[in-house]
Amino acid sequence: MNTFLAEAIGTMLLVLLGDGVVAAVVLERSKAQNSGWIVITVGWGIAVAMGVYAVGHISGAHLNPAVTVALAATGSFPWASVPGYIVAQLAGAFAGAILVWIAYLPHWALTADPATKLGVFATAPAVRNTGAKLVTEIIGAAVLLFGILAIAANGQAFTRPGELDLSAVFSHGLQPLLVGVLVLGIGVSLGGPTGYAINPARDLGPRLAHAILPIAGKGSSDWGYAWIPIVGPIIGGVLGALMFRAVGF
Repeated sequence: MNTFLAEAIGTMLLVLLGDGVVAAVVLERSKAQNSGWIVITVGWGIAVAMGVYAVGHISGAHLNPAVTVALAATGSFPWASVPGYIVAQLAGAFAGAILVWIAYLPHWALTADPATKLGVFATAPAVRNTGAKLVTEIIGAAVLLFGILAIAANGQAFTRPGELDLSAVFSHGLQPLLVGVLVLGIGVSLGGPTGYAINPARDLGPRLAHAILPIAGKGSSDWGYAWIPIVGPIIGGVLGALMFRAVGF
């Protein structure tokens, strides 16, 4: 399978299961309605693990532009492949969001609050404070990349950044599950302020789907906030990777 197609499929699976658990918890008349934040964070952890298991042996399962850019910035991934990976991730996230919309089709009309509908697709701040929320996303993504590199270092025993091969690390064993546990940990510890995008594709792709889909009473897609879950994870991912390079190799 082509690596770009693998990235699209893996990200689609991630968003389908991730946005799907949010829909299950917040949409009216869902059997899982009001089951809470812990269910959402566990669901997202499983979503990431399944996405990595599905395509890790093919593309390395970046599934996240912040991962792709951070690996390129530290010499572990070719810059020439970065645009293709990011386009594939965005396309997969968009497709996954559409599948969630279809899966919960009768529930959109039953849910009155536009913010709740948007929250299925994209992240939003608990308190409107641009600087603080940007910092939160930077911290979360830094932890994500530091953790992924730590898992990879243990799984592959590499000694220099350029030796990292995520397709080898994620082709067997428990490493993909550990990435899911890492995302679960970030969610329960750092996810409260912003909903922890920590992944520009995970937020932008579904936000575009929300803007385009014929969801009755959906309201604004909140484009004024949308740059934070794009810029914050990119900055944080690069910082986390550089930090691991400085202290972990």
